[in-house]
Amino acid sequence: MYKHPRPKNAQMIYGIRPVIEAINEHKDIDKVLLQKGAGSDSFRELFQLIRENHIPFQYVPLERLNRLTGGNHQGVICFMSMISYQSIYDIIPLIYEQGKTPLLLFLDKITDVRNMGAIARTAECAGVDALIFPLKNSALLNEDAIKTSAGALHKIPVCRHDNVSEALSYIKECGIRIVGCTEKADKNYYDCDYNMPLCLIMGNEGEGISNEILGFCDDKVRIPMQGKIESLNVSVASGIVLFEAVKQRLLL
Repeated sequence: MYKHPRPKNAQMIYGIRPVIEAINEHKDIDKVLLQKGAGSDSFRELFQLIRENHIPFQYVPLERLNRLTGGNHQGVICFMSMISYQSIYDIIPLIYEQGKTPLLLFLDKITDVRNMGAIARTAECAGVDALIFPLKNSALLNEDAIKTSAGALHKIPVCRHDNVSEALSYIKECGIRIVGCTEKADKNYYDCDYNMPLCLIMGNEGEGISNEILGFCDDKVRIPMQGKIESLNVSVASGIVLFEAVKQRLLL
């Protein structure tokens, strides 16, 4: 009989009370699986906590939960994060206090874990001050992502936010220019000034940067393509633009 592969996370916990305690202790949680149709008072208490804390969740059949563990899961399985997430609201003041010119990287709906890992590795090598991405529709930072990042995901601040509009508005309020890398741009990436406080936005390979996120951009740049394939892998594209920023800042 086919079994769903167990997600590669540092720790899986199950049972209503252990998951409630993990949330109340502000543990970093990647995702919670909930049994369809469950509705006890304690289950409703847990669900309220999940919603209040903006934790990703998914309703699944009982059979899937049983395949993941033989323990008494009570209709709940929780996957703990392998990394500690930070808040961009805390990170930006620290960057300025250190006398640095912020260089941030925002990843819009990057869902491939290996792309996430590769981008994080490049970002750390380029001196990026923080990696930012939405809580929903983003890859889980599991073993594969951390391995592909060569450990960079443990070295670079990683910020995961539920309300990306508020996060991007805060970034702009802090005097940081937002630049989107998109094929819809007219300006080539090397014609942009990267010496100012900057947040670079990269979108997924299928849809690019969403229209909502594009609306926050102060500038848009593209990587000129010479071949027949219309786009690069997002991790490669990130490296090209980030190291243009490195080059310009080193030459300043």
